[in-house]
Amino acid sequence: MNGTNRKQGGAVAGGVPLGGVRGRTPSPQDHMDVLVSGAEREFPRPRLRPRHRRRTFMNDARPCSSYDLQESTLKKTRIHTDKAPAAIGTYSQAIRSGNLVFLSGQIPLDPATGALVSGDFEARARRVFDNLKAVAEAAGGSLDGVVKLSIFLTDLGDFATVNAVMAEYFTEPYPARAAIGVASLPKGADIEAEAVLALSPEHS
Repeated sequence: MNGTNRKQGGAVAGGVPLGGVRGRTPSPQDHMDVLVSGAEREFPRPRLRPRHRRRTFMNDARPCSSYDLQESTLKKTRIHTDKAPAAIGTYSQAIRSGNLVFLSGQIPLDPATGALVSGDFEARARRVFDNLKAVAEAAGGSLDGVVKLSIFLTDLGDFATVNAVMAEYFTEPYPARAAIGVASLPKGADIEAEAVLALSPEHS
């Protein structure tokens, strides 16, 4: 038998039948298939343990409570007073969100007439801070609660006068401040100021 065991189903090698039809000479691929299948029988593949599901951000996320939703969608409350110039256009005198109040820019307009006040630059600067003060008080605060102040000037040479006037309206610790030189302002004004006000906890 030429050293090869024969069975009716074909040649065998190592107890594994070689594929193919009776009488056909086994191909190299047949031998390779036998070696692979024999190895699998002698050395079965280890059973893999199921992998633990990886924890992700979504797995760890907890359900949102009504408190979370309220905190993430803070309301905007409009602030208005007749003691400051009326908002003419798509804006409000101020908007409150949480304990912060964002005061729109004020120029030296007389609330009663809607016109620029007469007099020198110092008088116009005072009118600006009077307007801001009126809006801050309407929101339940005062200028002492201002944490950020932005002042716009068409002439930065007037900055020293602004400092002097501010000392009449603010006390230490003074708010953070920015002074910006600009080419022009609404209605031909030479000064405008806006502010961010923080309300005390009792106004929550």
